[in-house]
Amino acid sequence: MIEPGSLLRSLSGRITARNFHSHVINEIGAGVISGRFAVGSILPNDAALMDEFSVSRTVLREALKTLEAKGLVEARPKVGTKVAKKSRWNLYDRQVLAWCLETQPDDEFLRGLGEVRRSLEPLAAGDAARDHTGDQIRLMHYWLRQMELALDEPQSFSLADFELHRIIAEASSNPFLRALQGVIELSHALAYLPAVRDGKVCELTAVLQSHRVLVTAIERGLAEEAAAAMIGTIEQDHARMS
Repeated sequence: MIEPGSLLRSLSGRITARNFHSHVINEIGAGVISGRFAVGSILPNDAALMDEFSVSRTVLREALKTLEAKGLVEARPKVGTKVAKKSRWNLYDRQVLAWCLETQPDDEFLRGLGEVRRSLEPLAAGDAARDHTGDQIRLMHYWLRQMELALDEPQSFSLADFELHRIIAEASSNPFLRALQGVIELSHALAYLPAVRDGKVCELTAVLQSHRVLVTAIERGLAEEAAAAMIGTIEQDHARMS
């Protein structure tokens, strides 16, 4: 399982597998997302995959079951394991999203990612303005402070930024909005990737200020203003992806 924040922590290097089972899942899963194993194609047979990954049939079969549960492959009797259509891929699964990060998503993917966030995160901000607790507001201010302290450290800044958005989703009290956390983290990872891996200059002061406006609106119970401020932070993220 990939924990919240793992994508952002991996920006300076790929998430490593903990065991043979995880290694097989990572290699085949990333291969499907990258197109190495094309949609509609049949994976190499068990013997070939066992040889490639130096694993037993039991480990391979368990890994393929995990990938099938993520919607990436499907077992076909007398045919083999087929790579599933993209419409079946579970893009809310954190591990699938990690593989998407590795493969540099195309414009269509980024457009869809932005549309999901623009449609749903402002709702979370509005709900948070109405339903937040005092502890949640204190946590929002804590993560704002962490962002301020990390203005010269894009990776640390990105983690604080994500944690702030995660608390806002929690404050919304809507379980479906909370389920967006993986999508939000992927968006943050893509936005900060150029700064962390390539050293691209990233002006973070404006990002910090837009989040201060967002938290202020939530704290004051101004739902419409909070929703508008959230859209502003999303636009900043997507501008940094280009």
